[in-house]
Amino acid sequence: MTPTEKLTSILTEQYISEDGDEYKVELKEGLTSQQIDELAKRLPTGQIPPEIRELLKFTSGFEFFGLEEVTFDGVGQFGFEEFFPNSVQLAGDGFGNFWILDVDNNGSWGSVFYVCHAPAVIVKHSDNLTQFIEHIDDFGKNGNKSNLDIIHEKVVMDIWSKGDGFIELENARQSKDTTLKNFALSLPDNFVIADLRNKQIQSGFAWGKFGPNIDKAKRHETELIWGIEKPIKKGFLSKLFGR
Repeated sequence: MTPTEKLTSILTEQYISEDGDEYKVELKEGLTSQQIDELAKRLPTGQIPPEIRELLKFTSGFEFFGLEEVTFDGVGQFGFEEFFPNSVQLAGDGFGNFWILDVDNNGSWGSVFYVCHAPAVIVKHSDNLTQFIEHIDDFGKNGNKSNLDIIHEKVVMDIWSKGDGFIELENARQSKDTTLKNFALSLPDNFVIADLRNKQIQSGFAWGKFGPNIDKAKRHETELIWGIEKPIKKGFLSKLFGR
């Protein structure tokens, strides 16, 4: 099912807010072909996939209770290029956390991630845009039992507190997975790796586990693999003499 088909299928749904008020999906105006072409220029290949063009002509997004708004045209708005060089900002929660869609170097619109800053965690939220729309529908119907709410309230804390989601560099360098191995060999010795290839939704890693400085973070050119700097611990004498 395309994103447009999925969105169309939920337009007649009636949802109930936390205050007991009824609400529906409220579509925003679609984009013209010229506006879509201008949007495409901000992406790696200068192209937008046909099913996404269809969606953008249908609507540029929609209003939904509990989210600031959902947008499909937020290309390049998010920043955080160290982790997502090309992305589409889909929605925010009002607290500085965002759902973004990753666009790869081939121009494909891929997985949706929830990027949280407190705690500093990245979670794979949906496999694609169609599934993200499904997850919004699920949130409207099932509230705190939905995938969206579980990730927002529980999964981020679990990843932060129970496991940071990283692979030690030496283990990656000895891997039989040539993609992982070659990426590991390209990194300095004080890095760790996060690998979300083929991972289930609700998988993620604590991007801020080693501090807020992410300037040296490195993203694989084509895969959902990241290298993150792990600061070298200084000994007592090094600290004493400023080395």
